[in-house]
Amino acid sequence: MAGFRSMLFKAGIAAATLAAWPSAVAFADPLLVTSATFKDGGLLSVRNAGAIKANPNCVGENISPPLSWNEPPAGTRSFAFVVFDPDGRSGLGVYHWVAYGIPADLRGFAEGEVGQPSDKFTGGRNTAQQNVYTGPCPPANTGLHHYNFSLIATDLDPKALAPGLTRDELMQKLDGHAKGVGTIVGLFGR
Repeated sequence: MAGFRSMLFKAGIAAATLAAWPSAVAFADPLLVTSATFKDGGLLSVRNAGAIKANPNCVGENISPPLSWNEPPAGTRSFAFVVFDPDGRSGLGVYHWVAYGIPADLRGFAEGEVGQPSDKFTGGRNTAQQNVYTGPCPPANTGLHHYNFSLIATDLDPKALAPGLTRDELMQKLDGHAKGVGTIVGLFGR
């Protein structure tokens, strides 16, 4: 009986400790990015591929896919978005979209919306030196490339950062200000 009482006492102490330390039992929902046109790990449409006439690898219409997300972590004041192909340039990677200053109350972008300047985001500079979405243009016979659409919640005011930052410059500015990230991966190749 004494062993049973000791076990009950220890269980009571553990429950009281957990109740006094809410971060141990209460976690925010993760940031979840979704699209109505592709699932995580699914194929992007040819419509989403780049449309640069001078590049024979650009076989699409440069229409950005629709993107949406859930409620961000507490304290979020803006979002940043980066679309990255780690397989591009023979493994050196290609940034297809760098954007930030996205208002915290926004919950998505419509199809084609980020392929042109908008007051809903501040454009950074992608690998092609563009400040808007530039779709996939992988060379033929290089397999499926993985396009990571990553949304970063930040505690920065939407107007805090100047336009034209590269991905690396943006990451330096976000250091210490990121609150969470959600990523959806789309595949594309020929």
